[in-house]
Amino acid sequence: MDLLVLGGTQWLGRTLAAEGAARGHRVTCLARGEAGSVAAGTELVRADRSEPGAYDAVAGRDWDAVIDVTRQPGYARAAVAALGDTARHWTFISSCNVYARHDEPGADESAALLPPLASDESTPETYGEAKSAIEQAYRETLGDRFLTIRPGLIAGPGDASGRSGYWVARMARAARDGGPVLVPDILDAAAQAIHVDDLVRFTLDSAERRLTGVFNAVGDRTTFGAWLDGSRDAAAYDGDVVAIDTGWLGEQGVVEWSGPDSLPLWIADPEWNAFLDRSNAAAKREGLRVRPLGQLLAETLAWEREQGLDRDRGAGLTAAREAELLATLTA
Repeated sequence: MDLLVLGGTQWLGRTLAAEGAARGHRVTCLARGEAGSVAAGTELVRADRSEPGAYDAVAGRDWDAVIDVTRQPGYARAAVAALGDTARHWTFISSCNVYARHDEPGADESAALLPPLASDESTPETYGEAKSAIEQAYRETLGDRFLTIRPGLIAGPGDASGRSGYWVARMARAARDGGPVLVPDILDAAAQAIHVDDLVRFTLDSAERRLTGVFNAVGDRTTFGAWLDGSRDAAAYDGDVVAIDTGWLGEQGVVEWSGPDSLPLWIADPEWNAFLDRSNAAAKREGLRVRPLGQLLAETLAWEREQGLDRDRGAGLTAAREAELLATLTA
């Protein structure tokens, strides 16, 4: 299969390209090549998708499959104009952020979407609207050659955001250095993540058989408490875990979800309480297989150890900040 990956030098795109090559496909990655190298066995075509003529080097060629991961509507609109007529199948990796509401547990692909972003350029604040616009642009042009995959939280080795690996790495540090571990008191809250390799396998399996439609590619629903228990097991930590009232954490400046001074998987906004609780039934009927939580966490921990448990992270509390909070509690 002649496979074109629009991107291919960052985490998800590179993993898709690497697996495509491992399956014996002829894989071309169109990217600037500044974010990193392409996977072994793939070809890099250097292009800046924001520039006119970005697709000239790959246009006019019959592609068996195209996969795009962009969040910029302008990139997608230009790509489908240049390549849409010759692509036999097109996959867009969208996001569950396209949904207008995130407070209905178990919602499926029929849920209402955000209005598409009119602009060609997105910002972090318009991420969901941008993905919605890209879906619309591809759907209107490609019709029955188009597959939309909507992941939620993507987890596993390579997650540079620091979110999916934070808790298992934190338990590993506690097993090494001693506890306790501070956690938000949300043990019954929904938690859900898909291992990057499971997402990639479903994407390529679907492209190979030219599946069309819209699918939530999300992990099985679990709870934050089960995620913590799995992290403890993977790290062999049997010490204390201190569950702290989320209102108090907010008063101390601890934030939800991601970024500095955060606690990953904690979603404080009640309007987003089911963001990590969407249905994957349709994707499972079409072959999505998700590995058990324990395996996901063990594989993530192995990667976290390789990267360094004490490194600066994109999400979570530093050791000093966590110690400060615990000290404040007991003062």
